[in-house]
Amino acid sequence: MHGSEMMVAILIPISFFAMVFGVVYLFKKENLAMIEKGMNPKDKLFRPAPFRSLKWGLLLLGAGLGLLIAFFVDMNLPYRIEPAGIYFALIAMGGGLGLIGSYFVEKKHWYDKKGINGE
Repeated sequence: MHGSEMMVAILIPISFFAMVFGVVYLFKKENLAMIEKGMNPKDKLFRPAPFRSLKWGLLLLGAGLGLLIAFFVDMNLPYRIEPAGIYFALIAMGGGLGLIGSYFVEKKHWYDKKGINGE
């Protein structure tokens, strides 16, 4: 083995275990902070997420529309370019637009519910 191969063979397991240790440490620290504030750490698993299905629905709808648009663009483009980039870009853009739409729907709901619109 050369020097760089040896470094990779040593650094990958050390990095993995350091990452696992860091994640466990942060979860324990979060739980201790919740206990100090008088909260039950087990309740964080069952918190309500009121707009989860809306968010996932709009994300998948946007990604699907992006994929459909990429398919039509791919069919109408000359084949001198690689169309894989178009697929990835339009899926990401469609998913992002879906999440932005979800944000605005949630924001409107919470502002209307709390009466923040000046009413």
